[in-house]
Amino acid sequence: MPVDALDAKILRLLLEQPRTSVREYARVLGVARGTVQARLDRLERDGVITAYSPRLSPAALGHPLLAFVHIEVTQGHLEEVAAALAEVPQIIEAFSTTGGGDLLTRVVARDAAHLEDVIQRLISLPGVVRTRTEMALRERVPHRMLPLVEAVGGTSTGTGTGTGTNSGTTRAR
Repeated sequence: MPVDALDAKILRLLLEQPRTSVREYARVLGVARGTVQARLDRLERDGVITAYSPRLSPAALGHPLLAFVHIEVTQGHLEEVAAALAEVPQIIEAFSTTGGGDLLTRVVARDAAHLEDVIQRLISLPGVVRTRTEMALRERVPHRMLPLVEAVGGTSTGTGTGTGTNSGTTRAR
């Protein structure tokens, strides 16, 4: 089922005020609590809402350096390399891709020397042919979902006054 205008308003509130109760969402939207809960349940079931967890800052956890590491993999070894990547704590995301590499990872590190250690660990994995690293200098567009929610839900204004960034996704029920 597609996301409609009420779903978009609920998602906006969830993004802007993730720790607010379903009862408060219902009050703000002027709908029954059961309606909001049923919509949230459906959005979870449909895979629109995939998690309720805080967004943590790698920098605040002592890993301020961000790099994107492209990994070229020997044919037929993608799954085993991906499984090995999951064992490296500094890899916070990994995607299989088209183009020059087979995998794109988002890697955090304490500093340049630590990044080099992480890359050397990646290079030593069976099935890894080579890597190419690009260091991030500054975030220009922070992770966000609100503009997409508004576009999909057909809304251009919401119920809150947030910035449009996804500051977290925890909520109380």
